[in-house]
Amino acid sequence: MNRVASRAMIAMVLVLALLGGMVFFCAEYISKAKTWVQEPGSPHLYQNGKIAQGLILDADGAVLLDLSGNKTYAPDAQVRKATMHWLGDRTGNIAPTVAKTYHEAMVLYDIANGIYSYGSAKGRVHLTLSSRLQTAALKALGDRKGTVAVYNYRTGELICAVTTPTYDPDNMPNIAADTSGAYEGVYMNRFLQNTYTPGSIFKIVTLAVALESIPDARELTFSCDGEYEIGSGKVTCESRHGQQTLKQAFANSCNCAFAELVTMVGRDKLQQYVELFGIMDSVSFDGFETKRGNFDLSDAYNENLCWSGIGQYTDLINPCAYLRFVGAIASGGAGYDPYVVDRVTVGKKTTYEAKPIRQGRIMSQETAATIREYMRNNVASKYGDENFLGFTVCAKTGTAQVKGQKSNAMFTGFLLDEKYPYAFIVAVENAGYGRTVCVPIVAAILKELE
Repeated sequence: MNRVASRAMIAMVLVLALLGGMVFFCAEYISKAKTWVQEPGSPHLYQNGKIAQGLILDADGAVLLDLSGNKTYAPDAQVRKATMHWLGDRTGNIAPTVAKTYHEAMVLYDIANGIYSYGSAKGRVHLTLSSRLQTAALKALGDRKGTVAVYNYRTGELICAVTTPTYDPDNMPNIAADTSGAYEGVYMNRFLQNTYTPGSIFKIVTLAVALESIPDARELTFSCDGEYEIGSGKVTCESRHGQQTLKQAFANSCNCAFAELVTMVGRDKLQQYVELFGIMDSVSFDGFETKRGNFDLSDAYNENLCWSGIGQYTDLINPCAYLRFVGAIASGGAGYDPYVVDRVTVGKKTTYEAKPIRQGRIMSQETAATIREYMRNNVASKYGDENFLGFTVCAKTGTAQVKGQKSNAMFTGFLLDEKYPYAFIVAVENAGYGRTVCVPIVAAILKELE
């Protein structure tokens, strides 16, 4: 009898263990099955380790990339070139970040059906980028290296962000054999992964610091005779501007006046506000992360400190982070983080939808309003409204000196038109003067907004 009881007990234990294991497996299956089937090794979603399901579309609904099979890009070569840094290429030298980030949202899954589509519909990633603006910016940049970007400062939507050099993923050149330098840095998304000496567009920052920290800063006046001496060094200006107000000095992009302004602000305040403005921070969105900028005044004295406030010395800005800063000025002192994915849908179901992320206030509304006024004056009195097709543009140019090379051309600003709440930035490497090079590029993009 004892032997029978013992065997019955052992059998009961085994049954309970089996039932426990089944309960554990079912619980794991219910809670983790969706993750398991979407792992990179899943044959349902991947082919040879690459995502092989779904469509990526532009803001107007045009298909930019069909991920199924061997991948099918847009039929137009210029569109392929203009969007390649966002979609990735065939070789993997440029990662398909958008597809990797949103691959889970591109499919539907439940316990009964497993992975399925909504009817015959594929998952669709809807980007904020406009193919029209992308190709217009690419054409305007021509064979020069650089980046052009435009975003909605009221929402954060990136409607244009082009990098050159680029190439057609369906007709890839032999980059390794190229000796001309035409493809130098081609795998880099310059809008996200590069930094530039800002030159005079950084005077927007110094102006903001002065307005925030110096009482009655708007009443300041300056005298420029072409040189500003400080310590044993000096800051030079291209012209003798004579007597000028702060507003006039900003429009003249007067180095001497802004060198004097830096000495009035002081290095501690300058460093403090640059950090507050977030200009040197890395910006993260939709699986992308931008390169950090550089603003280090620890060894900056006298003329080096002044040059730093003018956008030279060791200053480096990332175009995306700086665009966000300029957008904050346009929107009254508190802007929005950028994003490039508007939503993801599978059939009629929306599986992801972007939510605009508003920054904390980085400057007062009064300061932002004054900077808008001054930037508007730049265009009206210096750059010419006739260059901007009737749009109400506020802007600042920059010619950033790069040691041993031709200057980089820089340009940034925004539109005040209610229908077009857009901020922009242009950086063209080794191209010369910002006004000469960049104004036509922005004009070409604005033409596509009409």
